[in-house]
Amino acid sequence: MIRRSLLTAASAVLALSGLAACSTGSTDSADTGQESSSKADSGAFPVSIKHAYGEAKIEKEPKRVAVVGVDDADMLLSLGVVPVSIPKVTWGGDEDGTTPWFDDKLKELGADQPAILDQTDAVPVDEVAKQNPDLILATYSGITKAEYKKLSEIAPVVAFPDQPWATPWQDSLEMVGKATGRNKLADEVEAETEKTIETAKKDNPEIQGKTFVWASLATADLSKIPFYTTEDARPEFLTQLGMKNAPYVEANTKKGQFFTEVSAEKASELKSDFFFTYAVEDKDAETFRKDKLIGQIPAIKNGHMWASTDNVASLAAGIPTPLSVPYAIDEFVPGIVKAVEGQ
Repeated sequence: MIRRSLLTAASAVLALSGLAACSTGSTDSADTGQESSSKADSGAFPVSIKHAYGEAKIEKEPKRVAVVGVDDADMLLSLGVVPVSIPKVTWGGDEDGTTPWFDDKLKELGADQPAILDQTDAVPVDEVAKQNPDLILATYSGITKAEYKKLSEIAPVVAFPDQPWATPWQDSLEMVGKATGRNKLADEVEAETEKTIETAKKDNPEIQGKTFVWASLATADLSKIPFYTTEDARPEFLTQLGMKNAPYVEANTKKGQFFTEVSAEKASELKSDFFFTYAVEDKDAETFRKDKLIGQIPAIKNGHMWASTDNVASLAAGIPTPLSVPYAIDEFVPGIVKAVEGQ
């Protein structure tokens, strides 16, 4: 999240997920232990979970779970487990660094806000340690091996399974369910979320089979077209809704690469039925349309672009979780439908 595209990616990451240096201190979790509203499966422990940096061995049900990954806090809450700390949502969040769907679920569980840690520059290992966790989750993150080693000195760490920033929400949910001993509940939550998405597909026939590009244009530099590949969670959410990645995106996706960019000189090659991009101001859309190169992107040229300034809705769709999906369907999907229809 520096160049806008990367900002956005990182934002997801952070919000990604969801994160601020210091703990905002809403709760001093080192002194609190919030009860879970669900129970671990019988015989769930001990358990070992393989990931990109090795294997997390969890001997017994964790009671103090710290979150470093962008979507793990939502996964935990969806399973009735309240984390002791979470990353601050620096893009798409509210002034407290959280999201509406996280806060609603927290309220439903009758739990206090966990400590909120700023991960803008790096994972605040010392702050995480102060929470005295017995498990650290980073299933959807970009933590480095060095960060993993430091965190592992605090507690078992469940890192991403393969590539950074490329874990499907279903895999994150499964890993979090296994790490907390709530495998059956995780299966139920996944099934319910899939059912919600399936209903949204039926309710929005206008977008079925339509091709798209999920980009991150920036008015400060219109010489490049940054976009997310098929390995990223953003395009994945739209494909689950029945849309298709544009052929250009399919052809330019490399394994392990969730984000890439091409010269604006190739604008006319990015053919699709719909083009999504983040925007800072409403007038940015006109800037994109009038640019002599960016304006040649077929979907923009034909009136099927949505340049969204609603960061909250974009975050809900960009980092889908069992908690954010309903919000995304209500607040994000209607914008897609309008753009696809040329409104």
